[in-house]
Amino acid sequence: MELNADFEKRAAVHAARIPWMPSPVPGVERRMLDRLGDEIARATTIVRFAPGSHFPAHVHGGGEEILVLDGVFQDETGDFPAGSYVRNPPTSRHTPASAPGCTIFVKLWQFDPADRTQVSIDTNKMPFHSAPRHTGAEVMPLFRDAREDVRLERWPAGCIVPIGAAGGMEILVLDGSFSEAGEVFEPLSWLRLPDAARTEVRTFEDGARVWIKQGHLATTPRPPAQ
Repeated sequence: MELNADFEKRAAVHAARIPWMPSPVPGVERRMLDRLGDEIARATTIVRFAPGSHFPAHVHGGGEEILVLDGVFQDETGDFPAGSYVRNPPTSRHTPASAPGCTIFVKLWQFDPADRTQVSIDTNKMPFHSAPRHTGAEVMPLFRDAREDVRLERWPAGCIVPIGAAGGMEILVLDGSFSEAGEVFEPLSWLRLPDAARTEVRTFEDGARVWIKQGHLATTPRPPAQ
């Protein structure tokens, strides 16, 4: 399966406006944002766990990156409330579940194969800092290595934020809204920009809080080996 698979083009999905699709596991539904491959896929997805649902135990051959959007995500290592950022590197294993139910933003098979860094951050307990590139913007670093930079940013109301997507960039709206290229992005809207793209976003009266990943599209993504 290929969805938004041309990484040299801008892509946008307003996930709150598209239907949930069933996964192979009862009680787990998803909204696909981009995908290369079938059930084993390089994928970016919003996933919803019904209360009491779970996936079977599995190994992440290509790694898994998670941002918990609501509810509580769970596995053998603990409970992860809304706002949790988790990186499960290649070769890691777990049994994902949610007793109360949850919604997560998840990226699969997008790690450096040699990456073994486990990350677990409760962003509710982390401070924002002034972003040097724009007055009034704030940033919370989540992960950075030679390949990618992952962060939360807060943009104030009524501002213009210049975007330089060196290495490519993805933006997921968590709160608030903005416009880019004449298109309005609201909570759960996702924007992907190709390597070297330049644009600007304009926030509205509610400002915006966004998740950003940058640098990981400097080389053309490939589907995992089946």
